[in-house]
Amino acid sequence: MPEYGPQPVERQLPTQEARDLLALVRELVQREIRPRAAEEEASGHFPRDVFALLSRSGLLGLPYSEEFGGGNQPYEVYLQVVEELAAARLTVGLGTSVHTLACHGLAVFGSKQQRTDHLPAMLGGGTLGAYCLSEPASGSDAASLRTRARQDGEDWVLDGTKAWITHGGVADFYTVLARTGDEGPRGISAFLVPGGADGLSAAPPERKMGMNGSPTAQLHFDGVRVSDARRIGEEGQGLTVALSALESGRLGIAACAVGLAQAALDESLAYMQGREQFGRPLTDFQGLRFMLADMATQIEAGRALYLSAARLRDAGRPFSREAAMAKLFCTDAAMRVTTDAVQLLGGYGYTTDFPVERYMREAKVLQIVEGTNQIQRMVIARQLAGPENRRRP
Repeated sequence: MPEYGPQPVERQLPTQEARDLLALVRELVQREIRPRAAEEEASGHFPRDVFALLSRSGLLGLPYSEEFGGGNQPYEVYLQVVEELAAARLTVGLGTSVHTLACHGLAVFGSKQQRTDHLPAMLGGGTLGAYCLSEPASGSDAASLRTRARQDGEDWVLDGTKAWITHGGVADFYTVLARTGDEGPRGISAFLVPGGADGLSAAPPERKMGMNGSPTAQLHFDGVRVSDARRIGEEGQGLTVALSALESGRLGIAACAVGLAQAALDESLAYMQGREQFGRPLTDFQGLRFMLADMATQIEAGRALYLSAARLRDAGRPFSREAAMAKLFCTDAAMRVTTDAVQLLGGYGYTTDFPVERYMREAKVLQIVEGTNQIQRMVIARQLAGPENRRRP
């Protein structure tokens, strides 16, 4: 089967440094990521060497301070890098977003000493992170988590189970939310747990519809001991730490969704330009051209939405509602675009000879992770019509 590469997206980047950065990413994608994606996803191979390369290249710490080894890039730029990575292979794009999510708590809420001690390795030292909030019986209702941390002298001892952890079992560090006080949102604290801590173990990876190269597993904490110096933020501040990270993380998922949809559109267009029916290229048929037009419009709208939210974040303005809108719209659009891509390729779209069937399977998870799209609708509606926004008579 012929191979068709995606068409580069024209981008408006704020600086020459950002343009050079994106050129580096595209070169790395073409050389190290895209050629391996299909085979490694089919075999379930986790590309740890790719994440090591991203770390050495300074791409795993882009939105964080240069003082601690980060790239000091605005979110507007960082997200476009994530989009490029996801377009080549969602396992890598989503993995980069999850690593950034795992670093957020320490980078934003950690003390100067904590950031000095840990961030350089996290941002550019070859390590990979994971984020541990969900549990077997606590998903959308994050405040009901049951993993507990009890204080023992200068240490905390963690017991419980976390679920649906991207990079579970392969990460070098975990940002873990655990209950340190009474029931409810104010009884939760955040901890930075080393991946090799005694008492920490991972279950076999989940068997999933897609993203087979990205391990997702339960983590079991059986008397895992960490020092109080690894508590992030104040005791009882954990849910604030978690939700702050998720606000930014939702933009990462939105960028991944746009990248995946762009890859599906590029593949569809290349196939249709090279395939004839009734003596004409498929792109000559108006009904199919309209499908391409709708796909392209949804992608451009999603890209504009996530970049608009990123610019609010970069300006220090509230962006929670806009992040929820971007995550909702972009992931729903990715599901529609990838489904249409399979339809446009016809029978070939249903085979593993072309990547669009993989894209469709992968798109589904983006509507679920980091807050389901039903939760995003709740966030948006609450900010539009919640009690604080009601007009008083």
